Amino acid sequence: MVVASASFVACASTPPAPTAGLQAARLAISNAEQADASRYAGEELGEARTKLASADTAVKEQRMIVAGRFADESRADAELASAKTGAAKAQAVNAEMTHSTTTLVEEMQRSSGDKP
Repeated sequence: MVVASASFVACASTPPAPTAGLQAARLAISNAEQADASRYAGEELGEARTKLASADTAVKEQRMIVAGRFADESRADAELASAKTGAAKAQAVNAEMTHSTTTLVEEMQRSSGDKP
């Protein structure tokens, strides 16, 4: 009988709030915002914000395991938004460099009288 009571108490206790996971998600969202992810990966950033809000709601409802999952998903979405933003910016730089190089080659050929 004592064993049954002890296991009931263990099941009834609420796990601690996923504070570290929530902080990591907030930081990842902040980093994505600073990288201008709303411009390049708005959908992913929006998902990250939505999942963070769901995690906060789950904490208020004492559903800590669910809150932890939402926080982890939020962080992952924000990191994806940052990565997509970095890739988009790198592609833009690459396109500009390609254009500049092509223009330079054309100018050099005109100056020297060579034909492509």
